[in-house]
Amino acid sequence: MSAGNIFMVVAPSGAGKSSLVNALLESDRDILLSVSCTTRAPRPGETDGRHYRFLSVDTFKQMRDNGQLLEWAEVHGNFYGTPRDIMDRALAQGQDVLLEIDWQGARQVKKHFPGAQGIFILPPSIDALEERLRQRGQDSEQVIARRMLAAGGEIAHAPEFEYVIINQEFSVALSELKRIISAARLRFAAQALRHAALFAALGISQDSGN
Repeated sequence: MSAGNIFMVVAPSGAGKSSLVNALLESDRDILLSVSCTTRAPRPGETDGRHYRFLSVDTFKQMRDNGQLLEWAEVHGNFYGTPRDIMDRALAQGQDVLLEIDWQGARQVKKHFPGAQGIFILPPSIDALEERLRQRGQDSEQVIARRMLAAGGEIAHAPEFEYVIINQEFSVALSELKRIISAARLRFAAQALRHAALFAALGISQDSGN
């Protein structure tokens, strides 16, 4: 059985999810980012295979129909999905895996991995969310309006997640994200699997924890 944790980070567009995830990965080399597949066009600075695997719609649908995706969803007119093979290999090696996905994908992952931990990133206000979307300068007015319209529905799913971070001050939000990761690694079940020989030598049953 794997000792790896699955972390799902979810947020409406503009809440700072990608910035937080990138900063976390820079400081914690023990987490593997599960690179999602998408049919949307790359944004400035994005690299295929690092930020996303950019696929044609036909290729994406073929992977979906062949059962190669752990989860998939259509978001803002584009398809997104998590390749199953990367997840399976990482967890078999006891690797912590982070998924940067949407709430629909998180639901599907939970069905396969009930122990996966969801982290929802909230903006400090709706006005701040809109301001951030405009500041990043990547979307047209029409796209921003569509993202803002969708944000309310996405935020409504925050109660489905174990953790909520309000990204008002980036450094504070990043610190909170790191603490969630650290706490998960110290849970009894994770420690018992990671240090099985020590627990056995000390006479601690792995069935003792919850």
